[in-house]
Amino acid sequence: MELVTKGRCSTLIVDFDLPGAQEVVKMGALLQPPQKPVLLAVASRAWPGTGHAFQSGADRILYKPLDPAQVKEALQASQKLLAKNRRQAPRCEMKTVVYFELDTGTLPAIGIDISEQGFAVQAPEPVPMLSKLAFRCVLPGTTSTLHGHADVIWASDQGRAGLFFSSLAPSARKLLKQWLRKRSALHRKDATRGLLAPADVSGNLSPRLVTVE
Repeated sequence: MELVTKGRCSTLIVDFDLPGAQEVVKMGALLQPPQKPVLLAVASRAWPGTGHAFQSGADRILYKPLDPAQVKEALQASQKLLAKNRRQAPRCEMKTVVYFELDTGTLPAIGIDISEQGFAVQAPEPVPMLSKLAFRCVLPGTTSTLHGHADVIWASDQGRAGLFFSSLAPSARKLLKQWLRKRSALHRKDATRGLLAPADVSGNLSPRLVTVE
């Protein structure tokens, strides 16, 4: 994972027969381009290996025993997927209050950003390292509440934490995708507007041919 975060690894192959494999893939799935690698899981042809791999965020599964032709085809496909991922920006800022339901009560936190795989928060105290932690929040700019369960992948003593969605209802996942799509479109629109000439000088501009190499 250290090599991944430093940009020195574009494809991560994880053996799901080894301990900690699920957590490694979840951490990789939380990263965003250009850091996010293509995640290939190696698993036996049986549940729960394949199920855990997909639930963790693996892009593709390679089955044991490995076939050289299968591995070559998967690596070629991973390069196409990597290029596609780097053209996208699925993570958006999410400045909203997130409520976590603990056995000891409700822990509020401020959302930092969110993607289809998970989100990051800043809490006033350390977030417990728990699985299937119930949460709810209102998506910024809407009256819609997103709720479900998430696994705490990492947490700092200062209250910052990253979570991977472990359970989202189909309706909640659809709501999140629609919100992310609208936010991404708005971001692109704002970026284009920033390239336009100010109203007070646009009338003085003459057409100019620009060559971009």
